[in-house]
Amino acid sequence: MAIREIQAEEITKAVRRLCIEANTILGKDIIDGYRSGLKMEKSPVGKDIFRQLLENAEIAERKSIPLCQDTGLAVVFVEIGQDVHITGGDINQAINDGVRQGYRDGFLRASSRDPITGKNTGDNTPAIIHVEIVSGKNLKLIVMPKGFGSENMSRVVLFAPAVGIEGLKKFVVQRVKEAGSNPCPPIIVGVGIGGTFEKAAIIAKKALLRPLTERHPDPVVSQLEVELLEEINKLGIGPQGLGGTVTALDVHIETFPTHIGSLPVAVNIQCHCARHKTVIF
Repeated sequence: MAIREIQAEEITKAVRRLCIEANTILGKDIIDGYRSGLKMEKSPVGKDIFRQLLENAEIAERKSIPLCQDTGLAVVFVEIGQDVHITGGDINQAINDGVRQGYRDGFLRASSRDPITGKNTGDNTPAIIHVEIVSGKNLKLIVMPKGFGSENMSRVVLFAPAVGIEGLKKFVVQRVKEAGSNPCPPIIVGVGIGGTFEKAAIIAKKALLRPLTERHPDPVVSQLEVELLEEINKLGIGPQGLGGTVTALDVHIETFPTHIGSLPVAVNIQCHCARHKTVIF
């Protein structure tokens, strides 16, 4: 079977563009989520916040300026076909070069620092890169700038299986309650169930990439998403934590088989500024 060649330089160009677009242009599903939230919100203050979010998104796109001052760490999900060969460079380096150029040319804040010394890396690299090898000849890149007001509120716990679904639900709702206003609601809640410590965390983050209102294909999981969304919105945290009926725009769950002796659960919270852009070669 013929191998498809993709130039590393083209990857760099694409990542550069995606970093800028993700930080300045919200997806249609998020804008629609704001509009739905405005209709559902009963608090006058909450309604005003939704109007401000809509105005902020419009200004950011029109003027090509960041949606939020926290332009996040660059998380990049890579799906590379097994029949693809990257030429002219290394894919990891190509991605990091794109992040470096995108954050520089887009005038985006460099937030990456050494965890021990505290020294800023200066260009928001290295990116957090997750690579998955798939069949075919395509290369898919998803750039997800992740702010840390919400990331800091995320957690992974490995329960005993006996905690059951009700215990799992209680943990997710309690995590949102404890997070309060910190993740800048209205939030999106990604939940990863199963796998191992790290797998649960990764699928929880990937759950945030699913378009709003798109339910999980498994009806049992789909129903759990609906139930969690209802329980979270009963907390009354509301937009920006100032009280109201819309604390979360949606809850997305992804699952993976796990060991008989454990029930890993990860909650990855996304702020109202849910940014990600995709390109497929």
